[in-house]
Amino acid sequence: MSGAALGIEIVVVFFLALFLLHRYGDFKKQHKMVLFGTLLAWYLCFLIVFILPLDVSTTIYKQCKIDNEEHSTNSAVTADSNQSTRSDSTTRARLRKECYKPWSYIPDGIMPIFWRVVYWTSQCLTWLLLPFMQSYARSGGFSITGKIKTALIENAIYYGTYLLIFGSLLIYVAVHPNLIGHLDWYQLQTIGITAANTWGLFLLVLLLGYGLVEIPRSYWNASRRGHLLMKTYFKAAKLMTEKADAEESLEDAMEEVRKVSECIKYNHPLRKNIDTILKKCPVEYQEKMGRNMDDYEDFDEKQNVYPSERSLVKLHKQVIYAVQRHNRTRVQWQILLETAFHLEDVAKNETSGTHQFIRSYTPQEPEGFISRYLYTPTVEWYWECLLRQWCYRILAVMVTLFSVVVVWSECTFFSTQPVLSLFAVFIQLAEKTYNYLYIEMACFLTIFFLCTCVYSTVFRIRVFNYYYLASHHQTDAYSLQFSGMLFCRLTPPLCLNFLGLIHMDSAISHQNREQTAYTSIMGSMRVLSFIADGFYIYYPMLIIVLCIATYFSLGTRCLNLLGFQQFMGDNDMTSDLIDEGKELIRREKRKRQRVEDGENRRREWQERYGNRREDYTRNRNVQSSEMKETSYSDTNNSNRGKASKYTRSNSRPERDRIELLQEAEPMDFNAETFTDDPLDAESGR
Repeated sequence: MSGAALGIEIVVVFFLALFLLHRYGDFKKQHKMVLFGTLLAWYLCFLIVFILPLDVSTTIYKQCKIDNEEHSTNSAVTADSNQSTRSDSTTRARLRKECYKPWSYIPDGIMPIFWRVVYWTSQCLTWLLLPFMQSYARSGGFSITGKIKTALIENAIYYGTYLLIFGSLLIYVAVHPNLIGHLDWYQLQTIGITAANTWGLFLLVLLLGYGLVEIPRSYWNASRRGHLLMKTYFKAAKLMTEKADAEESLEDAMEEVRKVSECIKYNHPLRKNIDTILKKCPVEYQEKMGRNMDDYEDFDEKQNVYPSERSLVKLHKQVIYAVQRHNRTRVQWQILLETAFHLEDVAKNETSGTHQFIRSYTPQEPEGFISRYLYTPTVEWYWECLLRQWCYRILAVMVTLFSVVVVWSECTFFSTQPVLSLFAVFIQLAEKTYNYLYIEMACFLTIFFLCTCVYSTVFRIRVFNYYYLASHHQTDAYSLQFSGMLFCRLTPPLCLNFLGLIHMDSAISHQNREQTAYTSIMGSMRVLSFIADGFYIYYPMLIIVLCIATYFSLGTRCLNLLGFQQFMGDNDMTSDLIDEGKELIRREKRKRQRVEDGENRRREWQERYGNRREDYTRNRNVQSSEMKETSYSDTNNSNRGKASKYTRSNSRPERDRIELLQEAEPMDFNAETFTDDPLDAESGR
């Protein structure tokens, strides 16, 4: 199994990232560079999460071999001086047999190269490529040079903060005489990594302090259906306000585009810019504006005031933002409607005596094998009305205990004698028995929980509602790029923080033991002692203050006082918004019910009268075909009779006239006016 586990996980993680991107993104509509950048960012971050436990188990095995070698050397020296006894040899044999190679052992030299490629590629993506691509796509410029210039200006704040941290650390190293003499490329590389990890850890603790409390609370509230339904009504009222603002902004932008489009005709030099703006507009607006663009008037004939190229750039950016906001609110509104309808169905089915889950609307997606045979209405009723709330409560309790362990370990991981970090205690207990599978599973679950708390917080906070992740191919390109950029920026410092929790980072724990390959790539933090001994140790303690503030909803109350309405049960404004949201959901429900009733009536009409109409049409077609065949046979017989009759005539003009009549008869033939005498027919015509 030498290196096989690493290869298998690399392949599996790639298909996992591809599956998630297919679920959230749209391969048909979105740009290929956006999809490739997002896929690469997700893939690299998933690799760090999945491969780091293998690195930990391999490092523990190497540490065991080092301990055995040191013990053997010390025992050999003791044997030479004191003529070792039989018990010493027995102890050496026992210690050598305790080092078992893990099933996922990775040979030496592979992991340092692997981590170096993964880390530096992800950092180039998150700091250079993805922000540039995001700003480039949202730029209002019409040329490549203009878009590049706008993207560089917009990303100056990100580059500026990074360069500020890097410059500060470089100045710190330069002013210390004991460090400046040893300053080389490796130490500069370490300073750059430290700057990136410092920025990530600063944001990481803030997000983690909110997620460690809010995620268990959200699971517990999910078991309270009444509370969850009221909160959904509240979100509907707020989202409808934002949706109306987005539609109004889109209408204003489209009105500006219409005015500019009518002003600048086809032969104007700026007309190509107008066409570029029109391509970004929704289809219905493009069709509406295209009806009025049928004139080719010369733009110099009338003394009109034409907009400048700079104003068109501004209008282009306004259109991009308005369309993006409109699409985002539309998708979020549909998701919220489905959630509200489902919660109302659950509330109605709770009192059902038939134990059959009845939906208000038939699902739009066709039923699969699981929904048809396994997830039946009876099974769905027991899950939705009885089991689901208890599962959420059990999960909330488990996640709460996990959060308490994380908070305790974050505040005590710097203590190595005694070991207070619970994660370090669990790993060290498994290390004594060399239970590598338990070590890898514990590491993976811990990292996965930390990632969930951090990343879900970004998409939960109302300030970051500009970005969202929606399944069924509903996530826009900007949210995909933002998620990839965020994952690459926060995953490396999060994993480094995890290694500090289990005392596998010697720069923080100050233990003389084997380092993981991941830690060796990060460089020795002893170059910056105030970072390793100060910021990385004491700043994570701030997490307990953030958890207390989140538990008492201090941030929610402050935002509510500032005028940003938040969901609070004891507030009159919250009650008004709940009532407004309930009425909006009821209105949408009536609208959907009318549409569904119309489709049902149309379907019943087709089933009732469609078959009769098809039979009637089929009978008419059969009768007409039979009549045509009969007429054709009669026509052929008559033609043969006429030909035999008129061949007796010796008059050449008559024969020519008969041939012309024979050629015309199949088109004009009428059985009622047919006569044997061609002269009568000729006079009749």
